[in-house]
Amino acid sequence: MNMDQSWKELNEELGKARALEEAEILFEWDNETLAPPAAMEYTARTMERLAGMYFRIMTGDRLGELLEKCRDRQGTEEEQAVLRAAEKKRRELILVPAEEYEAYSGLKARASALWARARKAEDFERFAPALEEIIACRKRFAAGRAKEGQSLYDVMLDEFEEGFSSEKLDRFFALLRKELVPLLEQIREKGTEIPCSFLQGGYSGEGQEKLAEYLAKYLGFDFERGVMGVSAHPFTTALHSRDVRFTTHYDSRVDHSLFSVIHECGHGIYEQGISPLLVQTAAGEGASMGMHESQSRFYENMIGRNRAFWEPVYPRLQELFPGCLGNIDMETFYRAVNRVEPGPIRIEADELTYSLHIMVRYELEKGLIAGEISVGDLPGLWEKKYEEYLGIRPQSVSQGVLQDIHWSQGSIGYFPSYALGSAFAAQIYGYMNKEMDMEELMRTGRMDVIREYLREHVHQYGKRKNSREILREMTGQEFEPAYYVEYLKEKFRRLYGI
Repeated sequence: MNMDQSWKELNEELGKARALEEAEILFEWDNETLAPPAAMEYTARTMERLAGMYFRIMTGDRLGELLEKCRDRQGTEEEQAVLRAAEKKRRELILVPAEEYEAYSGLKARASALWARARKAEDFERFAPALEEIIACRKRFAAGRAKEGQSLYDVMLDEFEEGFSSEKLDRFFALLRKELVPLLEQIREKGTEIPCSFLQGGYSGEGQEKLAEYLAKYLGFDFERGVMGVSAHPFTTALHSRDVRFTTHYDSRVDHSLFSVIHECGHGIYEQGISPLLVQTAAGEGASMGMHESQSRFYENMIGRNRAFWEPVYPRLQELFPGCLGNIDMETFYRAVNRVEPGPIRIEADELTYSLHIMVRYELEKGLIAGEISVGDLPGLWEKKYEEYLGIRPQSVSQGVLQDIHWSQGSIGYFPSYALGSAFAAQIYGYMNKEMDMEELMRTGRMDVIREYLREHVHQYGKRKNSREILREMTGQEFEPAYYVEYLKEKFRRLYGI
């Protein structure tokens, strides 16, 4: 068999695996948006079978033979990226027993439904056994892949942000703790009250939906290649760059919904910007979860919380909600959506305290996987750490340990990506400000220029490049968290007159 024929057959095998992945993605989307509660158990069985079929292709001898034959093929950059991504995924799976992988897929589907019910009932004990199972599975899978001397948690971290070990993250979070916790205390001592009561009450679901659609289109999300839905926990998923889906939620606070839309659009625009040459391949996804979060945080904060962004946009909000915002000037609105107000809910966190929410989760995850804390310890430790870092104490488990869906989905090691993404975003924004007048582009509504610049330097590559390569080639520097710290200190010292 010649090399071209081997490459063709390899792509056929990977295409089968990708089709199964896309089927699972559709079921996951449906579970979070439209599926009736009674369907959960049956859907979980279907997802188990799909996962088993996917696993058998990815770990099968045939795929291994084809990867070996194509390893030295002199293909395009995109083809080489597909090979690297497929080989990495195969390495992650091949040491896991097939029956365990299949059962794990069903466990995640059931655990997510249990989490939702436990959260609604304010009953952590209802979810705790499923979480213990999830953790046990994740530890077994990590043990099979761990290199000599590598901790199980570092194996999990590597799945989401390759090369960022707990040692590096310890230094990163130590810097945030040193710089941001005292800044938060300074703001508290200053005692400046920023009015924000006008953001709550009187915002109809219909009006918020119109606002969501307007903002998504304004930012550049392409509804010919994507859709928007509603779920309890906003998220973005993609079958590929031609089918990208995100959700938001509507409640009494208009800023909650509008910033969740801007955040998820950042994810969606990233997915839609991946090169067409990578569609439905193993490399047709974002470079890493940290880089993905950098784009959502870039849109949410560097753009969405920038005064210049609202100059052309705020009149539209006043048109949609004249009774709530008609007499509120833009400067008052800008200050309100940038106020520092420590609260228990991560997805509603202000920009300054957001990474402190992540630090709590990082420390708890690390302790869980190391065996230093148990699942039963989580509610109490969660409350203790929130009091230590944010000066507040959650009043219920739905405000505390049960607020996030991630652990029920097995995403242990994912949370640090949010804080890394915020830091990546600040570094990218700092560089782009040197290349162009970002505020003038926002002020004049030229979001397409910003989007296309990000597409050229970040989005198009998919997994052709990792996050460190993207940062280095775009900004000329390795990852430098000082950009993030200085961005926050400069912004909030100015806002609060410190």
